[in-house]
This record gives sequence, C-alpha cells and structure tokens, in this order.
Amino acid sequence: MATLVNSRTGNSRFSWGTFLINTSACFLIGFVLTLFARRPELNPLWRYFIPIGFVGAYSTFSTFEWEIFFNLENGAAPIASLYLLSSLVCGLAAVGLGAWAGRAGS
Repeated sequence: MATLVNSRTGNSRFSWGTFLINTSACFLIGFVLTLFARRPELNPLWRYFIPIGFVGAYSTFSTFEWEIFFNLENGAAPIASLYLLSSLVCGLAAVGLGAWAGRAGS
C-alpha cells in the first residue's frame, strides 16, 4: 500500500505511504482496544492478540524510523522533522478518533 501511495504522490521526500499506513493503524488500535475493553466476555488474550499482533504487524514503525534517518543523513532535516512531528500529532489524533469510534460502536 505504501508503494502505491508513494507512486501517486510523485517523487516526494515525505513518505506519504508509510504516514497513511501508520495513521490508519493508530486509528485501528484505538478503535479495537476500546471496543474490546467494553467486551468483558472476551478472553483477555484475544483482546491484545488481535490489535497488537495484527495491527502491530500492519504498522511500519521500523520503516518510519528508517525514513527519518535517511532524510537526516541526506540533509533533509526539515522534511524529517515535519514527518516526525506530523506522524506523532496525527497518530495521536487517530488513536483518539479510533477510541471515540470504539465507544460509539459499543
């Protein structure tokens, strides 16, 4: 998915594909953990296996770190900083939005 998004955004140093995957993973983990927390009948192992196992595998933290490192190493500190800050802010907002959706869905 990241490759598809990056191919559509042109030759940008900002890694839109990884950004979108990680932001959607933040939403999913906020949603699923909130929804599962409201379902006490679920086995606690499943409550964490699905969101952390599957959503964690979907997200791309190591790629995110590499892309920041690569930009820093290649003299693109402003892009690296923008990418880092926007990923943190948007990721946190996505977790909050996912948690809100999880509360609304239960």
